[in-house]
Amino acid sequence: MNSYEIYQTIDPALISDMFKWIRENDRRLYKTAVASLAANRKLRPIFVEKKSVVDQIAWMHKTLKLKTSDTIGEHLLQVWFMKGQKELLIGFCDGMGIEHDGEGSVEGTLPEVLDDEKLKATIEALLDAHDAKLVTLYLTVFNLQTKNGWDNLGGLLESDERLTLS
Repeated sequence: MNSYEIYQTIDPALISDMFKWIRENDRRLYKTAVASLAANRKLRPIFVEKKSVVDQIAWMHKTLKLKTSDTIGEHLLQVWFMKGQKELLIGFCDGMGIEHDGEGSVEGTLPEVLDDEKLKATIEALLDAHDAKLVTLYLTVFNLQTKNGWDNLGGLLESDERLTLS
């Protein structure tokens, strides 16, 4: 699944939360996102900036559903998780035994294989501590970090009814 497909499927409330967090915590990133998405649509950023915040977010979400916005969309998700959802990242890395910098940023290379038992236990712990849609979004984005993702993680995302984006 590509990031533009994630935006097509995801609960809009989660994307609204993401953009509100970015707007409140990283104004420069928010403005850059608006400018980049506007440029993708051959629009001037002022077209979006004149809208209310709710309408800006709705417009950005709509634009991120387009294949041409895939790279921008993936970057926004990564930044939001790295800066705004550190506890979730740390919980996943610790549960999986993946070395990180204490902030959730992986040090070294990602494992080629994810241990089935650790993965299941880690997902259970994350679901106990966080909203299921947020956990699902993180796991889906994490699975994009290798060319074909991890088979066992992909299988869980498809088969576990608690792990849905919509």
